[in-house]
Amino acid sequence: MKFDDMPYSRPDVEKTKADAAAIIERIKNAPDFAAADAAMMEFENLSGHIGTLATLATVRHQINTTDEYYNAENDFCDEQMPLLEEVWQAEMMAMYESKFRADFEKKYGSLMFKNIEIQLKTFSPEIVPDMQEENKLSSEYDKLIASAQIPFEGGVYTLSQMTPFKQSADDKIRRAAWEAEGQFYLDHGEDLDRIYDELVKLRTKMGRKLGRKDFVELGYDRMNRNCYTREDVDKFRAAIVKYIVPTANEFYRRQAKRLGFDYPLTFSDMAIDFRGGNAKPQGTSDDILATAKKFYHELSPETAKFIDMMYENELFDVLSRKGKAGGGFCTDIPDYKCPFIFANFNGTQGDVEVMTHEAGHAFAAYTASVLDIQPSSNQSPTLESCEIHSMSMEFFSWPWADEFFGKDNRKFRYSHLAGAITFLPYGTMVDHFQHSVYDNPDWTPAQRHDEWRRLLGIYMPWVKLGEIPFYGDGKGWQRQMHIYQVPFYYIDYCLAQTVALEFWALMQEDRTSAWKRYYELVKQAGTKTFDGLVQSANLDTPFGDAALKHVADAAMKWIVENDVSDIQ
Repeated sequence: MKFDDMPYSRPDVEKTKADAAAIIERIKNAPDFAAADAAMMEFENLSGHIGTLATLATVRHQINTTDEYYNAENDFCDEQMPLLEEVWQAEMMAMYESKFRADFEKKYGSLMFKNIEIQLKTFSPEIVPDMQEENKLSSEYDKLIASAQIPFEGGVYTLSQMTPFKQSADDKIRRAAWEAEGQFYLDHGEDLDRIYDELVKLRTKMGRKLGRKDFVELGYDRMNRNCYTREDVDKFRAAIVKYIVPTANEFYRRQAKRLGFDYPLTFSDMAIDFRGGNAKPQGTSDDILATAKKFYHELSPETAKFIDMMYENELFDVLSRKGKAGGGFCTDIPDYKCPFIFANFNGTQGDVEVMTHEAGHAFAAYTASVLDIQPSSNQSPTLESCEIHSMSMEFFSWPWADEFFGKDNRKFRYSHLAGAITFLPYGTMVDHFQHSVYDNPDWTPAQRHDEWRRLLGIYMPWVKLGEIPFYGDGKGWQRQMHIYQVPFYYIDYCLAQTVALEFWALMQEDRTSAWKRYYELVKQAGTKTFDGLVQSANLDTPFGDAALKHVADAAMKWIVENDVSDIQ
């Protein structure tokens, strides 16, 4: 079914509670495993339907944040969905305590129960008002970002639409664009500080209500960290500083020399890889979509079927326009067993990466659906594993760079690899920043800005501070949506990027083997933990030194062998 044709009606929360309670009783009192299993699957259908309605309301609201109907429906879901958390938890408890648990584990695996154990620690009815307030603050941030109307060069632009100017080959235009965008954030700085301050204190309160010393422990459980700890993340951050920061620093030194910039670089100088401008997709948005379809048709029979389903059901909304929420994501629509991709095309390299990155998520969701993996908790792994799907798919698109980028294909490959390497310190810094903030929930906004500046010196020593307002003032973290809305998510990107770079290194030697190992990983969906999936692909875990040293060495080797100093 096409996305626009999918019917929506406001969820009936009280009826859902009653229906859920009845099913839970059947799970508890089932006379045999078959009856318990049937009741569990009925609950899956009920929760999937509610999830579908909430997704339709949220996505349609984000497509047009000025739509009064879906604005109200989004507010309703922010308010009412937390009220259902108690019954979702009750079902998990019934499953966890089921006398047929051994039978469930034999049929579906034991990981679902490990995940249930973690999720049961994330909720108590007393935090429902706090969850509702958290949703409201998150939506307030969304609306504030979507409201941006930035006057520039005779026009008025959203934040996403400013991106091409921020990557302009003209130094003056590019610098002015960064300053204009930064001014928007500065103009709304008090609200941005207030929203985050309230979120930090609210989440800390929730953590303490649930018996934790702070939000960090609760944050890890909300992210369902089922195979690694805060100490493992500490080790990963140390390895990033040891291996990746020096490699990224070499990329930026070469960039400064190639472009004739002083080192260290300003934020606007960092934004351009080539004097003649960064890689740009050739053709229109429709051309990008058409080439993406060709790419997936030629990559494998499985991806060909997937992309046909996406196009036939119009499961994309990728064009940027006034009133549309910022960012990009892929989400699932359970009732229709399909994904949906939301993005904001802006004429940059990122448009192509949407059709590889977000479609990588969508392909994984499609694969789990085709394989009919049950229950829903087994359909998707934890988020760092989901990002392996998307980030690796970006690299699989390299042979089609000629068609996506035409004469800019070499620029794209260089910028894509350089971007993957230089992202790792930034993404790790985002995670470090959040640990610092939630370890010190009473910090003032000024202290948070000071911490961001301090971390810039550790993770991004190639940056010149103080020149560009907002970014140079240590406030750039405010533009990172994940810090506000999904705390501790960002390290997932870094862990996944490491694994994706391992796949990239393998692609340089044997693309067929790389694809086979990747597809086998995808097919396992959420039936294994992150470390289990990495091991199943015969790759190194990111938590030791080996993986990061390997990808750093491989990236430097590729850069030396693929010199781009001749490219304007």
